[in-house]
Amino acid sequence: MCTGKCSKFIGICLYPLALLSIICNIFLFFPDFQTIYSKEEAEGLYRLTDEIKYMGGVVGGGILVLIPAIHIHSTGRQGCCSNRCGMFLSIIFAAVGLAGALYSGIIAVFGLIRGPVCMLENDTWSRPFLNSYLGNTDIWETCEEPENIVVFNIGLFSALLVAACLELLLCGFQVLNGLFGCICGTCNHKEVYTYQSSLSICDL
Repeated sequence: MCTGKCSKFIGICLYPLALLSIICNIFLFFPDFQTIYSKEEAEGLYRLTDEIKYMGGVVGGGILVLIPAIHIHSTGRQGCCSNRCGMFLSIIFAAVGLAGALYSGIIAVFGLIRGPVCMLENDTWSRPFLNSYLGNTDIWETCEEPENIVVFNIGLFSALLVAACLELLLCGFQVLNGLFGCICGTCNHKEVYTYQSSLSICDL
């Protein structure tokens, strides 16, 4: 596969991952799919985990990956971007995507490790799972509200982590692909030349 086609494939794969990161981060603002907790957080009450407010999925795995994905995708098309200069720029954009995915992944890891904010038996809100809790489901019932907040938290932060890891792999591969394309060029123009040559032969 030529470097241009690789770039196009990578760009297309990054789109849904960036969208998934944004959606997961937005959902995390609404524990138990309710808006009341976000409203109470806006009023100064402690209802959301700090990692949610760091916007790792929206900014890191979302915007900082989506923008590079658009350019990386464009390098796979025939035209002004399908050249060595375009491939060189794709390396820079891929590096930005790497930074964004790394940020999203780190935030997701801390969100998983530290656990959610929830209401305890004494009607106080805190983070009771600052120690290991992922393998001990018996203590999940410590959280009385929001309902199923532990599963909600683990599921969305896990999805963010998986998306970030895939984004890291794709952006890392694009750095290598862009470097190779910058040195050797894309093969789109070669394909067009071959196609035109074939037409000329057929005309004869």
